[in-house]
Amino acid sequence: MAGQQKLIDHIAAVKAGERVFENAFQSVARMILGAGFERAVVNGRTTYDFRIFRSGRKHTIGMYDEINSFVSYVKDAAEGGSSKEMAFVLVGEPGNGKTFFVEFLCSQYRAFLSEARNRRYTYRYVGLDQLGHYGRITVIDSQTYEDPLILAMNLYDDPAENRRFLAEQGGFSDSAIEVIYENYRPLGACSGYIWNDIRNFCDGDMERMLDFIEVMPVPMSESLGTVTGKYPAKDKITSSSVDLLGEESIQRLLHITDTNNPYRFDLRRGALARVAGGGIHFSDEIFKNKKDLVQVYLGVIQNRAIEIDGYKWPIDTLIIATSNNSEFNRFLAEKEEAPIVDRCRICYVSHNTNYRLQEGLTSYAIGSESKTTLAREALHQDPNLNYAASVGVTLTRLPRSEKLTSVETMKLAAGEVAGEKSIKTLAEVIDTLSQDPDITKRFGQRGLGHRSLGRAIQLLVENSDTNEGRCMVAYDVFRTLERVVLDYVMDTNDRAKYLEDLKIAKGLYRERIMTEMFNAYMDEPYAIRKDVMNYVNMIIGIDAENLGPDRMWKYKDPQSGELRALKIDERYVKSVEERIGLKTEEQRDSFRTSIRKIYGQKISVDPNYDFMDNLELVKAVTDVRLKSDIAGAGSLIGALANRTNEENQKLYDRMITTMLNKLGYCRTCAQKTIEYFCTQEDEN
Repeated sequence: MAGQQKLIDHIAAVKAGERVFENAFQSVARMILGAGFERAVVNGRTTYDFRIFRSGRKHTIGMYDEINSFVSYVKDAAEGGSSKEMAFVLVGEPGNGKTFFVEFLCSQYRAFLSEARNRRYTYRYVGLDQLGHYGRITVIDSQTYEDPLILAMNLYDDPAENRRFLAEQGGFSDSAIEVIYENYRPLGACSGYIWNDIRNFCDGDMERMLDFIEVMPVPMSESLGTVTGKYPAKDKITSSSVDLLGEESIQRLLHITDTNNPYRFDLRRGALARVAGGGIHFSDEIFKNKKDLVQVYLGVIQNRAIEIDGYKWPIDTLIIATSNNSEFNRFLAEKEEAPIVDRCRICYVSHNTNYRLQEGLTSYAIGSESKTTLAREALHQDPNLNYAASVGVTLTRLPRSEKLTSVETMKLAAGEVAGEKSIKTLAEVIDTLSQDPDITKRFGQRGLGHRSLGRAIQLLVENSDTNEGRCMVAYDVFRTLERVVLDYVMDTNDRAKYLEDLKIAKGLYRERIMTEMFNAYMDEPYAIRKDVMNYVNMIIGIDAENLGPDRMWKYKDPQSGELRALKIDERYVKSVEERIGLKTEEQRDSFRTSIRKIYGQKISVDPNYDFMDNLELVKAVTDVRLKSDIAGAGSLIGALANRTNEENQKLYDRMITTMLNKLGYCRTCAQKTIEYFCTQEDEN
């Protein structure tokens, strides 16, 4: 009676809510939605940011649209929509995170299923030596890891008997049975055949029959390819449908005397059967496979069954695939392949176009381990390295537009201020580009990918200057990015555009260096930030009613909530506005109004907002302060470049000390940054 207890025990555990009976889509949807989500504004549109994809040390960054698309696909399939007869295919340029996303999803799914309540269970037939025609085979597992409840719904030939069994033995109500039957599928060919053998042997006595059944958890090992399995595209000669479906097993035929028994087929030899019990099947570069293999996928996707020689094994699997643009376009060009694409939910994956988020991806490329030189000495990272690399690669991914400059596009895509241009303009540009039937011309579809960035970092680390100076200097990353463009980008137009983009990135890097130099000169890490906020507070208080003849204005600091006093210096305000290029009163008023408006919108959401993303304003404040404090940036450059007198040498030493102690530089990158500041290169 032990066997009966085991199946009945499992049914009782499901009834008590200790175990769950659901299909793969329902599991994945429950996992994602159960972790919760936040709202996020991306490129001017509200979208959802699902927490499960942002957890863990190395998680997915960005990909908002793609993740939303995937979640809605899974949710639709979980609710019985048309998506459950489709595969989800991620199409995009190489190196933009498609495979990383799927593998991250699979690892999260395995972690989710390893929790006791979410564990997947299957069953096996035991004591088969009693039947007489299975040779030395005494135990047979369900080849497709069928859930014990699938067996419970197929115990009797009469469906009404099965429902009665669940009601009487399991104690399920009619409504609960209806919910279970939404996931009904017949037994696989071999499970059904063997169960029939057992029925004949026991003369239909259900109690004796249940002794032949044992319930067990599905093995969770990643290396076995169970629960989550990957099938990489192989070359045309070595790949065959056997890798996916399985084949006849000579070993089994030596034991089984009944030649009609479908158990002679070994399904676990294929990748699909191992994930057939509510798993995820990942087909990497699906359209690289030869045609007949893709045809096999068509059958599996549409019918959700493994078919060999007319035998059928129904499966419960979420199928995700990836493909690059060129393979996919080649496949589309063959019109007779239309039914396969028709069965796929295509999701076009773009590169990450938010340079702020790119800083996270760049830190992945640089690596989290502390790096060393060839001589095993510690290798320092320039504090501007991540910024320089991130801006460089992000600009290559942004298409040219008549409505926006590259820098404006970059800033708007990161949710920052871009002068007079609004996020609506960016949304219009993206909409216009999305009308283009050529996918590669859409927003973010072209550019240097993550692997190209990785190559640039590798070239930087192997550079002799880097090893000699024991520092990865930010400016050198532009050289290595140019090398990657020249060596790996084949299209002439793309190459010319990328090199132009890297020039713009150098200009942005130069502006950042100006700010850093001022901070170093003032011996204060946030000197410029304070001056920018002083300007903002001055234009807010300039027309205040409670302003006395001493021009002192009291205001409440939104960050600390304390009362502060500020002397309004109209000369300073005007000189900043002149630097921006505002000559007339109207222009000044308009600019001040826009700054006040931004202040009103941002401070209510983020009290720590500091206007440092407003490059135009930061540059103007830097110039004015450099001019008023040291009679022009030119004279600071002169003083730093010409260190023949003691005064200049003291200034140089003091700035180097500040850079080393307060700004995170090492001696090499501090000296090289000052050297670069003293040249006239890359001035926009």
